[in-house]
Amino acid sequence: MLNYPIRFEPILKDKIWGGNKLKQILNKPSTSENTGENWEISGVKGDVSVVENGPLKGQPLNALLEKYKERLLGGKNYKKFGTEFPLLIKFIDAKTELSVQLHPHDEIAKKRHNSFGKTEMWYIMQADEGAEINVGFKKSISKAEYLEHLNSGKITELLNFEKVQKGDSFFINTGKVHAIGAGVLLAEIQQTSDITYRIYDWDRVDSEGNSRELHTDLALNAIDFEKKEDFKLEYSRTANESSNIASCEYFTTNYLPVRGVVKKGISAIDSFVIYMCVSGKAQVAINGNSEVIEQGQTLLIPAKNEEVKISSEGAELLEVYVE
Repeated sequence: MLNYPIRFEPILKDKIWGGNKLKQILNKPSTSENTGENWEISGVKGDVSVVENGPLKGQPLNALLEKYKERLLGGKNYKKFGTEFPLLIKFIDAKTELSVQLHPHDEIAKKRHNSFGKTEMWYIMQADEGAEINVGFKKSISKAEYLEHLNSGKITELLNFEKVQKGDSFFINTGKVHAIGAGVLLAEIQQTSDITYRIYDWDRVDSEGNSRELHTDLALNAIDFEKKEDFKLEYSRTANESSNIASCEYFTTNYLPVRGVVKKGISAIDSFVIYMCVSGKAQVAINGNSEVIEQGQTLLIPAKNEEVKISSEGAELLEVYVE
């Protein structure tokens, strides 16, 4: 039953900052003009992914984990995470700026929310001209300086902004303030967590005139006030080779441009492997069973499989697993 690439049903999320690129560019089945996220693979309670294809169609991810355990997750992952899926995979469309926010590390998240922390990374799929993101502060600051700027409405004066374009990639450590800017479409790989501390929301209100909740007190002891040049990721773009973009204890993400046929042995990884298509179209096959993956689509390869074959006339994939 685990001998084919598994696709999951879209979990679409309307957001105050969302737009229509998920529908127009990635062909997601949205009927809204404010769709901000599509959760591709999720084990988050209340938003568990459901299989869309093949013999396992209609089954939720948590039921597969309970039944197949290490055959789906990999031995090391099952020992560490049990039947909890360790990653949350998304596509995000920011028509306007997301709030300035940060995520707590594992220790704080466990103590306060009984949750994993939220280390994440972004791969920019498309960006409007002049689009930018916020990652970290312009300089190292004190807690007092931060509060002074926050309380006077001048927090943006401290923020570091980066212009972005297709192919840029960023690593967002826990504690680092950040915000996706207007006009950015990206793929996000993160720990399984939905814990966000919002510190500034551009003074906007919803259709009823209400501001969104801020988490000033919760954020204060979770923020990294130091300026660190640890966020921009460089990687090779050699055709038909997996080139590492990001590696951490929570996930490994490689960039894999495919032209022709690529065969990859994956048994030594001892992990499920996720393929996210960020441009083009490819055929992904295991054990003679194949699925076509197009821009904006995601496939899960269960850990029990030994080799994957990818064929394409020209596609760019993100290859994700937990080492």
